[in-house]
Order: sequence, then C-alpha cells, then structure tokens
Amino acid sequence: MCGIGGEARFDGTRPDADAVTRMSAAMRSRGPDGEGLWRDDGWVTLGHRRLTVIDLSDAGGQPMARDDLGLALVFNGCVYNYPELRAELRAAGHTFHSTSDTEVILVAYAQWGEDFVDHLVGMFAVGLVDRARRRLVLARDRLGIKPLYLAETPGRLRFASTLPALLAARDVDTGVDPVALHHYLSWHSIVPAPRTILRGVRKLPPATVRVVEADGRSRERVYWRPDYVRDPAHAGWDAEDWRGAIGDALRTAVRRRLVADVPVGLLLSGGLDSSLIVALLAEAGQEQLRTFSIGFDSRGDEAGDEFHYSDLVARAYGTDHHRIRLSDDDLVPALRHAVEAMTEPMGSHDVVAFHLLSEQVARHVKVAQSGQGADEVFAGYGYHQPFPGVPRETAAAAFASAFFDRDHAELTGLVGPAYAIDADASRELVVAHLGAPGAETALDAVLRLDTHLMLPDDPVKRIDAMSMAWGLEVRTPFLDQDLVALAAACPPEHKVAQGGKGVLKEVARQVLPAEVIDRPKGYFPVPTLRNVDGPVRDLVVGALRAPAARERGLFRPAYVDQLLAAPDRAQAAAGSNKLWQLGLLELWLQTHGIR
Repeated sequence: MCGIGGEARFDGTRPDADAVTRMSAAMRSRGPDGEGLWRDDGWVTLGHRRLTVIDLSDAGGQPMARDDLGLALVFNGCVYNYPELRAELRAAGHTFHSTSDTEVILVAYAQWGEDFVDHLVGMFAVGLVDRARRRLVLARDRLGIKPLYLAETPGRLRFASTLPALLAARDVDTGVDPVALHHYLSWHSIVPAPRTILRGVRKLPPATVRVVEADGRSRERVYWRPDYVRDPAHAGWDAEDWRGAIGDALRTAVRRRLVADVPVGLLLSGGLDSSLIVALLAEAGQEQLRTFSIGFDSRGDEAGDEFHYSDLVARAYGTDHHRIRLSDDDLVPALRHAVEAMTEPMGSHDVVAFHLLSEQVARHVKVAQSGQGADEVFAGYGYHQPFPGVPRETAAAAFASAFFDRDHAELTGLVGPAYAIDADASRELVVAHLGAPGAETALDAVLRLDTHLMLPDDPVKRIDAMSMAWGLEVRTPFLDQDLVALAAACPPEHKVAQGGKGVLKEVARQVLPAEVIDRPKGYFPVPTLRNVDGPVRDLVVGALRAPAARERGLFRPAYVDQLLAAPDRAQAAAGSNKLWQLGLLELWLQTHGIR
C-alpha cells in the first residue's frame, strides 16, 4: 500500500519533476517508509511513497524499472495471488530480482500485455510505462478499492492516489462541478467516478484500463463486469448449496488477505461482518489475532459504542483485543484532521471514527482486515427489503424514494444560481445504470448499482483515506472479486432473507454466537457528530458563514438560515444531516485552500 503519482507530457516539453515531487510529499502518510522518483527519456515522470508490507527490502522499492523488459511501474495496493503468479511466470521463462508483488505486476504485463489485469487478484492502482511502445497504462482494481485521480490539461496528464496530491502539483481547475454537486447533495455525499467535486479532477473508474499514447491519444476498456443473472451452472442449487458455496468463497477471501511480511490485524466493530471474519480467521488457525474496537461518549439513550458485542467475539476467539474509548473532547480536533485527510469531501458521520481508530491501530499493525462491502454485496440495508416485489421498470423510482437525500426540486432551491442545472442529473444516472443490460431482477439491478457505482465512493473511499492517513493498509474480504461474482449470481431471495444478508447469516451460524448474528443492525455510533451540536456545530456553521463560502455561493443563504433556525427538536434533528452535509463540503474546500 502506497501513494503513487506521475506526469505525462504530450507537447514535447519535459514533465515537471518538481510537481511530481510535491505530489509525493503530499502523500507521505500513505507511504512513510520510503520514496522514489523515475524519469523516462522525456515524456513521463513517476513518483512513489512506500509503505513496506511485502518484500521489506530495497529490492521491492518503487518506482520499479526493468530495463531488460523496457518497463517501469508505480503501484498502490496488494496482489494477493502474487506467489502463484510468480511461479507461473517463472515457468514461462521470466526471472525476478525481488520477492515483491510489484515486480510480479511488471512481469505480468511483459507476459500478457494489457490483459495483465485479468490475472491479478487483489486491490490495486497502477501506472505503468511501456517504453518500447511509448505508452502509459493506468489500471484500477475491479471494485475500486484503490483510488486513482486524474488531472488533464492540453498537452499534459497527471495522476495520483489522492486529489489533494494533484492540488499540491498546482495548475488544477478547482471550480466546483455542478453535476458532481448534484450527486453529492442527492446521495449522502457520494460522487461516483469518473467525476469528483472539482471540475479539473476526474477518477479512473473501477475495473478500467486506460492506455495513453505518447501523442496524448487514449482509450479505455472495462475488463470486469458481473452480469447479476442466474448461472445455469448453479441450476438446482438450494439454500444449503448456496450457504456452502458462499462460505467457501469467503474463507478463501479471508485467507488471501493474510499474505504479508508483517502481522495482520482486524477492525472489529462487533457487527456480523467483522465478527464473521474473526471467526473464519480463527477457524483457519490464526492465533493471537489483534482486534481493535472504538467507542465514544453516549448521548441520552443513544449508545456511543458496541463494546458488548465486540468483547463477546474477542472472548469467544481469544483475540488480543484492544478497546479504544474516546470522549467528545477528542472529536473536534479529530474532525479537523479527518477533513485534511479526506481525498474528497465525505459526509458520513463515521469518517472521524475511522480516522481515530486507524490512528490507534497503526501503532500496533501495518495491515488490518475489515468488514466493508458486505451490506452492498449481500443486500444488508433496510431499503433492499422491498425490492423483490418491485417490477424492474419501476426500480429507479423505488430506489430514488428510498435512497435519495432530496429530490431535484429541493436541490434546485438549495444551490446557488451559478450551480443550478436544468437536468435531474442524479436521477438520470440511476435510471441509466438500473436499466443497463444484465441484472435479472430489480434487486439485482440495485445491488449492481450499490456495489459498482456507489460503494467505491462511499465506504471504500472512506476507509482507504482514513486508514492511509496513518500508514495503515486495510483489506476487505467481502470485496473479493470471486466472492462478489458468486454473490451476483446468487438468487436475490437468499440475500434478503432474515432481514438482509440471509445467506451470510447462515454461514455465520456455523461459527458465531446467535447473539451476534440476530442482533439489531448497528452502525458506527458517533452521537455528537450525528446530532451536530456543541463545538462540532460551531465548526460547521463557521465554515458555512466564512467569507470564502459567501464568495463561492454554493448554497442559497435562505436555505442555510432555514436549517439553522429549525423551530423544534424534531425538525432540528432532521436537519442535522443536511446541515452536516453542506458544512462538511465547505469545510473541506476551505481546508484544502480552494476558493
């Protein structure tokens, strides 16, 4: 896990090595263990910050170049099947100078060309220079676990693991993208690829390879897309067969994510997903597994932790468990630091909790597994429950009713005149995605949208940004490509059963106490942030009232005043999330010097 960056020039001028160095410096937390710079004969420069996890020697350092192959590479992530690929490539006649997964990617490209991605099992963002063909190849993993941001201007392309790194390189159009703003305000702060909140920065979509020629021409292809239809190979399978297949695939996913030359811990919330990973790790023979849970001050009848459940699981499996309890006094400074670490504005209340948890976990381990993605892949959210009865042609309306924060009419009355758009861009994108070929039922279409459009820019982006702010690599077994593909083929009734994640709960019943499985669904509790009061409210309101916010004019003052002047407690509570969403965006823009 690392921070990568680079610049390619198509106008005959040399890449700005100082700009690439500034990008690398801005990503120091992602790679505190080393740095490197590589220059081509005149059109590409690569930069890298290293977090040592596999092959801790200098031989595994980056940028990695093989003159005999005519290739150079920067890479962020982990290829879990690199030992098997290494053996396959050696059998094909290739040699290696390190034991790193980085070199395996390099040699895989030498063997298979642009199809190298089809052979990789893992999470990755890659920038590879093919010197003989004078090409820059950019690639991102199937579920978008590793980010890759792009800034293009005439004659130049820059890329980096974070958006702030591109800002550090300078010369970026930092105007707010009105369509991205529409998405942000519609979908809990989510802005799906290829857009970001800024006009001048884009994201390479998940499961995409982009090939850039030395003259600036480029092409893209999507190399993986599950169909979300029933596979004839599974005809006749009953619930027990699906339980067995999903359980086996998850066990493989968990084992894959143990590959490392350093210890691997686990973020244990006490919910079904992370608890199941603990149980499967124990089943696989892991001893003295380090697990970590976090809790905050309670507020009234709203609990600030789920220690009861995480303690229960830790005791059951004898983990080396670390309880981390923080007070409200820790939140405001942590919120400021979390906003600095955000690659894009992230409005979820638990983002600060992940930031604080990662800070503590990074003191003990460099790598941890986590339960992100299970709800999207296995229909774990409440809004998934009605969809088995929803006709495919009305899926978009049902999804909008359940998922959207506000409709187009409210949004038009919220944003400033300069950011208003006529089209209902967010509804149109959902309609197009849900109506795309494949996806046998309405629920199949919704889970495809959740997993491949929304998830990479919500929980996945959040955990990557907050963990890498402390040099902590987090791995997500529920986003294993083979598990996701199998779940996509699984009949929807097995997923929505038992209130959601039914087939996963059946797997868990083999290894977990019923109290953990059948408990009410929990979320990362941070009551002070959820209620947006006290010093947190002061911070949010201050950002919305700042001169930079007034000059930018993102939001109509009357709308903000209405949120702040809610006349009763119920309305104030309902407006807290909206106030947080607006204020967080302005706070992020101001924190990163965007005016």
